[in-house]
Amino acid sequence: MAKTNFQYEKRQKELEKKKKAEEKARRKLEAKNNPKPADGEEGAEPEADESDADAADDATDVPTQPQ
Repeated sequence: MAKTNFQYEKRQKELEKKKKAEEKARRKLEAKNNPKPADGEEGAEPEADESDADAADDATDVPTQPQ
């Protein structure tokens, strides 16, 4: 009867653990570099450019009327 090669099995388990750890680290780094919006929907709001910001500032300014 043939013996089981425990060293081979152990090495395969170690390689699988290492692969999972690397994948987890990669996902963690991606999440850190690309945070999701708070509501959980990815890309729900387009990024505002300067023209949109200026329009928003103009809308909030209330002109004072002369007395």
